Amino acid sequence: MDMQLAPAPLVTDPRRRLILFFFLMTAMFMATLDNQIVSTALPTIVGEFGHLERFGWIGSAYLLALSAVMPVYGKLGDLFGRKYVMMTAIAIFTVGSAVCGLAVSMDTLIAARVLQGLGGGGIMVSIFAVNADLFEPRERARYQSYSSLVLMASGAIGPVLGGTMSDLFGWRSIFLVNVPIGFIALTGLAFMLPYRKPHRRPKIDYAGALLLALTTTSVVLATDSSELFGALISPESIGVVAFGVVCAVAWVFVERRAPEPIVPLQLFRNSTFSLLLIISIMGGAIAIGMVNYFALFLQTTTGLSPSAAGLFFILLTGGLVCGSLSAGRIISRTGRYKPFAIASLTCSAVAFALMSQVQAGTPIAFIGAIMLLHGIGIGLAQQVPVIGVQNAAPARDVGAATGSVTLSRMGGASIAISIYGAIIASGLGKSGVPIAGVADIEQLTPKMMAALPEASRQAVADIYAAAFASLFMTSCAIALIGLAAAVMLKPVQLPRAGEAKQLQAAAEAAE
Repeated sequence: MDMQLAPAPLVTDPRRRLILFFFLMTAMFMATLDNQIVSTALPTIVGEFGHLERFGWIGSAYLLALSAVMPVYGKLGDLFGRKYVMMTAIAIFTVGSAVCGLAVSMDTLIAARVLQGLGGGGIMVSIFAVNADLFEPRERARYQSYSSLVLMASGAIGPVLGGTMSDLFGWRSIFLVNVPIGFIALTGLAFMLPYRKPHRRPKIDYAGALLLALTTTSVVLATDSSELFGALISPESIGVVAFGVVCAVAWVFVERRAPEPIVPLQLFRNSTFSLLLIISIMGGAIAIGMVNYFALFLQTTTGLSPSAAGLFFILLTGGLVCGSLSAGRIISRTGRYKPFAIASLTCSAVAFALMSQVQAGTPIAFIGAIMLLHGIGIGLAQQVPVIGVQNAAPARDVGAATGSVTLSRMGGASIAISIYGAIIASGLGKSGVPIAGVADIEQLTPKMMAALPEASRQAVADIYAAAFASLFMTSCAIALIGLAAAVMLKPVQLPRAGEAKQLQAAAEAAE
């Protein structure tokens, strides 16, 4: 695809653009808040529906659907125009939220989360595309940074809001609150966002998108096979793995021949791209994948209420904001991102190693300090994979490269959630010790735990602490794999603004 001059902004009136941006941020806040807001309410949901072994799927189903459709929405926006694709995504998400709030069983809830994810993926992709239509390149950078702040705010507010709403109005309220917000965002965009008919008619790589989604789904199902099929190695799990391998091989075959592949395979020839993809997968596993389990850990091991556990996420997000803002400034000044990838994964590996030593009686302040350290670690490298691949990829493939990083991060989170769920279920299954007043440890809600006699509550906390020790050691190992990839990165220095323009001009001349 040849480089083209940027078209004029879609809306010229600055006030109207700001109002539109507000509606876009409302939709984005709703979609990104969704996974965070659920985290502190999950133990209560499990207490009502049972099926602790499917606990992870409430988060995993959303992330899996979100990551499967992300590459397709970008192409659909190019083909049919951003406005209606964006509005469709918000409508799907809103309907999914309503079904979640009215769920009658764990299976209904998981299916509704898939529907939410199918809309959420479109919201995330379409917002950045609509921003590109609304703002000129220089202005766009400033508004994209506001988008990042909204992402961070949802991380800070989500668990607190989820815990408080769950305590006050019941867990269904955290889903139903999206319905009026979705209607407001839809109405605002319907009346204020102009429709720009696209001139370009790209061929959408539907086969590539479907095969990529099936491959990712197969990997997640395979990691969860001990819970789904009763054993890690069973005829069903071997069948899932075989199906995944066939899909992966077919995907490579399709991508080689597609005129506009979802992920151009020549990107993998660059070692920087491949290493950053590994860092992104591991980063998703230890950052996004761990959110729900931190909430479960705090409520079962320390006995905190959902709203009190939510407050701990302020420390996590505070660390994330500090790490991210500091790293962003220093990277823009020095142009070097490798040191931040190394520092980030080192912080997280140390945090998880310390967390694995936490017992039921460990002081709350110590746990808070570890969460702050992990937050700083996540923040330091939050921008690194995107900055790195955008610099490493050819200009025509920047969009595909950025999409690949987002997809790999979400895919890493989905797979990790399944692995973590299997570890916790296995740890609780091994306990086998009867506890006074506890018929089924998996169906305990935080309120039920608080009502138990002290000895029983302590016994439950000890069983969960032992199960979580294995989980935290696993996430420490994941962080170390990412750290090895970070150490292997080339010490690249990003070009300055003037140099970037010269490089772009040279690339255009070569084409």
